[in-house]
Amino acid sequence: MKTEAQPSTSSLANTSWTGTVISDSVPGSQKWEDKGSLTWSATSWTSEAQVSAARVAEAQARTSQPKQISVLEALTASALNQKPMYEKVQMTEKKESEVLLARPFWSSKTEYILAQVGFSMKPSCLWRFAYLWLNSGGCSFAAIYIFMLFLVGVPLLFLEMAAGQSMRQGGMGVWKIIAPWIGGVGYSSFMVCFILGLYFNVVNSWIIFYMSQSFQFPVPWEKCPLTMNSSGFDPECERTTPSIYFWYQQALKASDRIEDGGSPVYSLVLPFFLCWCLVGAFMINGLKSTGKVIYVLVLLPCFIIVGFFIRTLLLEGAKFGLQQLVVAKISDVYNMSVWSLAGGQVLSNTGIGLGSVASVASYMPQSNNCLSDAFLVSVINLLTLLIFTSFNFCVLGFWATVITHRCCERNVEILLKLINLGKLPPDAKPPVNLLYNPTSIYNAWLSGLPQHIKSMVLREVTECNIETQFLKASEGPKFAFLSFVEAMSFLPPSVFWSFIFFLMLLAMGLSSAIGIMQGIITPLQDTFSFFRKHTKLLIVGVFLLMFVCGLFFTRPSGSYFIRLLSDYWIVFPIIVIVVFETMAVSWAYGARRFLADLTILLGHPISPIFGWLWPHLCPVVLLIIFVTTMVHLCMKPITYMSWDSSTSKEVLRPYPPWALLLMITLFAIVILPIPAYFVYCRIHRIPFRPKSGDGPMTASTSLPLNHQLTPSKEVQKEEILQVDETKYPSTCNVTS
Repeated sequence: MKTEAQPSTSSLANTSWTGTVISDSVPGSQKWEDKGSLTWSATSWTSEAQVSAARVAEAQARTSQPKQISVLEALTASALNQKPMYEKVQMTEKKESEVLLARPFWSSKTEYILAQVGFSMKPSCLWRFAYLWLNSGGCSFAAIYIFMLFLVGVPLLFLEMAAGQSMRQGGMGVWKIIAPWIGGVGYSSFMVCFILGLYFNVVNSWIIFYMSQSFQFPVPWEKCPLTMNSSGFDPECERTTPSIYFWYQQALKASDRIEDGGSPVYSLVLPFFLCWCLVGAFMINGLKSTGKVIYVLVLLPCFIIVGFFIRTLLLEGAKFGLQQLVVAKISDVYNMSVWSLAGGQVLSNTGIGLGSVASVASYMPQSNNCLSDAFLVSVINLLTLLIFTSFNFCVLGFWATVITHRCCERNVEILLKLINLGKLPPDAKPPVNLLYNPTSIYNAWLSGLPQHIKSMVLREVTECNIETQFLKASEGPKFAFLSFVEAMSFLPPSVFWSFIFFLMLLAMGLSSAIGIMQGIITPLQDTFSFFRKHTKLLIVGVFLLMFVCGLFFTRPSGSYFIRLLSDYWIVFPIIVIVVFETMAVSWAYGARRFLADLTILLGHPISPIFGWLWPHLCPVVLLIIFVTTMVHLCMKPITYMSWDSSTSKEVLRPYPPWALLLMITLFAIVILPIPAYFVYCRIHRIPFRPKSGDGPMTASTSLPLNHQLTPSKEVQKEEILQVDETKYPSTCNVTS
């Protein structure tokens, strides 16, 4: 019998399905055969089909729904009628140059979960969450975040996991199957993921640069550098702190304004290229090796965070940091902007809207319990954030304590000199013995002074307040590269702790970069068969393209553009993409129908609450976040912190008008595929929603990673398993 595969007109059943013929003549070996007749063992197929049949029967019995014939049931029934014996299957040539590979599986569930966690646990999410906790209500913000995570984040994460896993497609093709008119949302998520990937590895290059400098003793951000003739310290550094000077002048070589151009910073080009080489090497080795790498990259920071946290509990000021951790501002609970920030942080931390979640999930078996996966990934992410934030506050408490101690000691020296010069009365003499607790002793003395003497003292020196210093923690990447770097330099073995800290950040950054690349590579392979056969060529080509384009962000003004995109721009396209994804499942395909299909595939019923959350609550909450964020940006000009080389100070500058125009243009470009694909469907009269009579979701054939195949150069045939056309005419046509 000769079989010729044709596209199915059904909705979710039109996912491409290709069979693979394996020769098992030698035990433990698999190879592709270039022969007219091939041998195929049906033993393993029968066992898997029996399990699938049992799940279908059980699910239909629970839901009391009439049985519908689908492609999944057709293949199951066909396999059950076969006996565990060897059969001859004749194949036909389709295109001699085209060979379709079976989709592999993750080696284990653990690797898959860690891949999802590694993608979502970005370094930027960790320090931004800690900054928002510190400046947006404390524990009140944390409570709002947890509420939004389980009310909106988990359902949306479950939605993307279920779609990718069931369709066996990446983020670009899955939405075409579920809702043809909204198929353009996959192209939009692909473009946003590509733009994110351009500047994401620039942050990793900063980490590698700091790691390379942390082998010096003392570390270069601990003391100001000497001038060329060694006559003294660099005057530009002496006007500020060594950590700020090193960040702007040594690492970024930052320009004074975003308008200033310049060529890429050479000290960052090599680390940037190294980051892409590492990510490309992990991707080229295949999904199996990538899983092992992610396994290490995710577990390493977890152990370091726990070890750091235990170590920082013993530091001076850690108790003060933990006290600030539990502070709650009840008034912020009623602040809509805080809710908007928490919602945006949920979207960023879960990684939805980029297509990577669906792409990573597409390599899992169709019967995998993706609902429990969504809860597990969210809980692990939340626990990591809580532990890391506690660690952050302990270190910041230590940092604020040391800075305040030094401030008090410096004030004592200044006051003693002024008293000796006769500019202050003897009554203003501060206590000399400050060794035990400079801050407590100094502030107690200052509070006990008469009011007129206290006023004279405060006119000559700065106020040393540990709470004020604690709240000076920088926003964005500077939270790690300034506040944390300076705190690490105060620890006894500063070189060791600095290296360990940046190693942890690099592990998180690389695991997230692998997830971003997965959201780019998988859709391209699903769309173009050429890339499925030349995976290494695709990966090398993509990483070279992204490296060349990403050099724009390594320029002296590159960090200002990164802040513009990451803090102000990316939240808008992600919200729009996720809204259309919920529309695709809830309104085009039907939430109840989607849940019924998942019930059959997973083998157990799913709570109907998701059928209410997806079409009603989630879109409303997302639109509120979108409008609130837009209003907040319109009411307050968008600004960035720049470096003023003439005064060696940080200066808050507004973004120029063309930067706002750039944001609007990029937003329009990445959203354009959604209406464009809608018009395309209207012109070609493609239906809005899949037919209601179609069966449950089906997937393309998949293999475990230990059976993943690579075609040889001699292979020029495509193998297609025969299916009885008289029973299941919607899947394939059979000719004799």
